[in-house]
Amino acid sequence: MQRLDLSLPTCEENLALDEALLEAAEAGELTDEVLRLWEMPQVVVVVGRSSVVAQEVRLEACRADRVPIRRRVSGGAAVVAGPGCLMYSAVLRYAGRDCLPAIDRVHAQVLAIVQRCLGRLVPGIQHQGISDLALENRKCSGNSVRCKRDFLLYHGTLLYAFDPLLLDRYLATAPRQPAYRAGRTHSEFVINLPADPAQLREALARGFGARQALDRWPSERTAQLLRERYAQESWHFAR
Repeated sequence: MQRLDLSLPTCEENLALDEALLEAAEAGELTDEVLRLWEMPQVVVVVGRSSVVAQEVRLEACRADRVPIRRRVSGGAAVVAGPGCLMYSAVLRYAGRDCLPAIDRVHAQVLAIVQRCLGRLVPGIQHQGISDLALENRKCSGNSVRCKRDFLLYHGTLLYAFDPLLLDRYLATAPRQPAYRAGRTHSEFVINLPADPAQLREALARGFGARQALDRWPSERTAQLLRERYAQESWHFAR
């Protein structure tokens, strides 16, 4: 697996790059699987591909604070990201992974890798709900997936120095809640990992076996997706 440490200047470019990596893998333009490690440059609300913005986001608060609302290519509900929240994106092939591409088994397999990675730094992390990782029964990582013919994109958040009150301010009550949430507010439900971003990056790279740097990332595909989709308000507010 190859490793890409790259955070682009805007949230739109970062979302476009995740999809571009998946598309490049499908087109045979990448020679190996890829693990990308990055952070959003500003606070942003990112909704899932099928999310209804008005149902999941506190629009007035976002407008008042000039917090952008952007849509990713994968499923799941809205999240808040930004500095203090490490993002990881793994582009994985189905071949050689007999439990893929069934979605529940995708989550189980990939989160088992991430859980082992983080467990060396922070003991006690568990897979909870469909696609969460939790510490002390509080969510520290949310994850989602986008599947294509031969490859999938699995990406998620790792909180390490993020203000949980931002979730209360910008997100509405979650439309779907795992049982372990037990009715808690967003800020009561989440927790930061007691680790710094450099430690988290290296733990993930070791766990995924991302040993070789990806020298050339799909910049042209990223720019095309940016023009056609991520720079368009009609994409972000399609629902």
